[in-house]
Amino acid sequence: MDGRVVMVSGANRGIGAAIAGRLAADGHRLSLGARRLDALAAGAPDIDPDRILLNSYDAVDFDSARRWVDATVDRFGRVDVLVNCAGIVDRTGLEAMEEDALDEMWEVNVKGPLRLTRLALPHLRRSGSGRVVNLASMSAKRVKGDALPGYSMTKYALLALSHAVRQVGWDDGVRVTALCPGPVATDMMDPDDETITQPEDVADLVATVIELPNTASVSELLITCRLEAWA
Repeated sequence: MDGRVVMVSGANRGIGAAIAGRLAADGHRLSLGARRLDALAAGAPDIDPDRILLNSYDAVDFDSARRWVDATVDRFGRVDVLVNCAGIVDRTGLEAMEEDALDEMWEVNVKGPLRLTRLALPHLRRSGSGRVVNLASMSAKRVKGDALPGYSMTKYALLALSHAVRQVGWDDGVRVTALCPGPVATDMMDPDDETITQPEDVADLVATVIELPNTASVSELLITCRLEAWA
C-alpha cells in the first residue's frame, strides 16, 4: 500500500520528528519541512527514498510554504494530510513593552499554519478525506498566571484557525483536529523527564486521528499528564 501523503512541519526534532517516525512506520509517504535542512536530514526516518521528501521550510516566509506544497505535489501527486507542528515559545511577561518576540510567535505559530493550510487546502479537498492536524497546546485552553501570555494568545488563535478550516472544508471531506498537549518531554520542557507526556505519545494520537473516517471527526483532543480540574 502507498499510504497517504503527509506533510509535517517542524519535523526535525521533538514532537514533529516523533510524528514523522510513527507515520513512516505506518506506511505513509512523507514530505517533511524544517528551517534547517541538515538537522531535518539527520533526524529523518530511514525509509525508502522514494517515500520521503525533505524540504527547507521557513514558517515566516510565504514563498517557502508555497515551494514546499508545490514540491510535494510534484513528487507525490497529491496531499492527503497536513500536520502543522512547527512552533516557538517565548516567556515574556504581560507587562513587558517589548513586542518583537510576540510578533515572531504570531508569524510562526499562527500565520505559518494559516499559510500552509491555504496552500494545501485545494489538494486536501481533492483527496476526499483530507486531514489537518494542528499542534496547539493546553495553553490554548487555559491561561496560568503570567508565564506564557503571548504564547497562549497564539495558541488560542491556532485553535480558532482549526475550527475555521474545519467549517470551510467539511463538505469536501476535510477534517481538522487541534491537539492540545500539556507538558511534553521536548527541548521546550525537559527531554529527559519521563513523568510527562512523551513525543511518541502525541505521535500515536496523530496516527489515530488521521485514519478516522469522515463520520468520526475529533475537533479537539486534550492530552494531559497532570490532573486538570476542568479537562
